[in-house]
Amino acid sequence: MSLPEKIWDALSAMIKLEDKVSRQAEAMKLQQQKIEELTGRVIRLEAQLELLVGSAMVKRLKGN
Repeated sequence: MSLPEKIWDALSAMIKLEDKVSRQAEAMKLQQQKIEELTGRVIRLEAQLELLVGSAMVKRLKGN
């Protein structure tokens, strides 16, 4: 294999690697968005649960 071929192969490999890194970065951004959306949902569910538990305790105390 001649020197120009080796250089060309190295450059090709570097370009392919950069493409893979770019795709992984985009995939990571999408995963981060999904995680943030799920975190928001969990927070809302926790708030609803706290309200329901508090409401149930008040009703129980009023019933006694």
